[in-house]
Amino acid sequence: MKGLISLGLVVVAVAGWLWLSMLSPWFYDRPESLAPVEDRQHDVFVYGTLRFAPVRWLVMGSTGTPEPAVLEGYRREGLDLKADDDAQVEGLRLEVSADELRRLDRYERLGIRYQRDKLKLKDGTPVWVYRRFPEHDTSAIDPLKWQLSLLR
Repeated sequence: MKGLISLGLVVVAVAGWLWLSMLSPWFYDRPESLAPVEDRQHDVFVYGTLRFAPVRWLVMGSTGTPEPAVLEGYRREGLDLKADDDAQVEGLRLEVSADELRRLDRYERLGIRYQRDKLKLKDGTPVWVYRRFPEHDTSAIDPLKWQLSLLR
């Protein structure tokens, strides 16, 4: 009995965390510098967690209209894509509504963690692709100056 109660608490905790982090109106404020989402259908290329229907359903409230797709000239590196002329990334093309795109923006923390770029798939279809903001390369910076810059 204790095991079932523990399992139930874990499920409720995970569901609560997912709701708070992906769907709730808290913890993400869309940066004002971003252009508003156009009220139309959008094509989006997904290559990570959003390839899985349950994740899309939790994030967007639907699974979208997934179709296999390939993005040439990039390779997947962790949670991001890096330009690489000799590589390609397999994923899905989703056709989403403006509201679903806003939910995807929220999930990806558009303007904070990711940017949304317009790229072309192998078949020529223009799609939105979420790419991580570049990490600051501190290897070429004097460590003392870099640490001091963090204090400002």
